[in-house]
Amino acid sequence: MNPDAFKALLQQITRAIGNRPLDQELHTWLNTEHGATSPLYQQLKSACEVGVAAGWLCQREGGGIKYGRIFKPSDELHGFSVDVVDMDTVAGPHHTHPLGEIDLIMPQDNTATFDGHGAGWLVYGPGSAHPPTVANGRALVLYLLPEGRIEFTR
Repeated sequence: MNPDAFKALLQQITRAIGNRPLDQELHTWLNTEHGATSPLYQQLKSACEVGVAAGWLCQREGGGIKYGRIFKPSDELHGFSVDVVDMDTVAGPHHTHPLGEIDLIMPQDNTATFDGHGAGWLVYGPGSAHPPTVANGRALVLYLLPEGRIEFTR
């Protein structure tokens, strides 16, 4: 696995998401079709674990969180940017999602949750906001942001 192979893998999910609204229906569809027991979820989780271990994912660190944007928004990723964070029982900086956010939650400890959710997908709609929080252990979280839009609040 390398960044190019990772991008090709991500294209499978961004193509499938396409222009769907970021809402509860998308949340349900992602978890039904590509949930934690699916081959694509397992491939994405493995790719993120390899990328973190190899150092091409989560290249920055601050506030107890390792993070990094691996891909800017592009047509090949259907307008999404891709960020990955590595968090261990910590809350990140509060931010809003002007166009929404799609999260792939990959617990590294069986009990770890992200914003109260275990392994799988979490969809935040346009205008939503939160302090991203991992509890009960370590998790990797992949963020798909439409147009790369995120606004950090103070």
